Amino acid sequence: MAASYRATGAFRKRGVISRLSDVIWPPRSLLSDAFVDRPGVIEPALWNELKFIAEPVCARCGFPLPDDIGAEAVCGACAGRKPAYDSARAALAYDDHARRLILDLKRGGRRDGLPVFARWISAAAGETVARSDFLAPAPMHWTRLAVRSFNQAAWLTQALARAHGKPWKPGALTRIKRRKSQAGLTASERRRNVGGAIKASRRFAGKTIVVVDDVFTTGATLEACARALRKAGAAEVHAVTLARVVRPTDISI
Repeated sequence: MAASYRATGAFRKRGVISRLSDVIWPPRSLLSDAFVDRPGVIEPALWNELKFIAEPVCARCGFPLPDDIGAEAVCGACAGRKPAYDSARAALAYDDHARRLILDLKRGGRRDGLPVFARWISAAAGETVARSDFLAPAPMHWTRLAVRSFNQAAWLTQALARAHGKPWKPGALTRIKRRKSQAGLTASERRRNVGGAIKASRRFAGKTIVVVDDVFTTGATLEACARALRKAGAAEVHAVTLARVVRPTDISI
């Protein structure tokens, strides 16, 4: 009884603190400076402009396909070169709106959209997440983490794990080499840049693992993560992201 009372009291205290915080710092839309009634809200006009990725998509990388030709259909790129991961899915097509959401998270450290982002990713890959053994964030080199003080992929992973009641392992993957930024590099340059830079922290024999990142650009980082986990014995490796590039002109992130 006492524990229940304490828990209820703590919940009420958090509720009061949250309401006071909203009075002092009113929540704003995730896509504009407009005030909204609660954190994580997007006004209807901008919500309707978001480009969610829907079927049909490539069975491997999740790239949108023009026609529905079956659940196992793959895009030309994956037909020519099978990715290291079993599947990749993203919630949004990377455009100006998705870019703002990601940069606010990645560079601004804005966290109020995380529960919403987790729901969007779940809509794109909920079944895969549900049957995984655990979730793992795409890693950041410790020197970058020291400067930024957070890994946005870890924040997304934690939110998604909480939404599904799944464990997550922030240290499952590590970047053992710091490489230059991937921004502006071609697909082949990105693969070379990240090659050998990521390793698994220990053996994960027979596990089904979902790797979480903010953006799928060329897939180079997610492939490096998948290769490291395969080497560590993982049976399946899947990737999920908040957004993915669907046009070559979208890669300036």
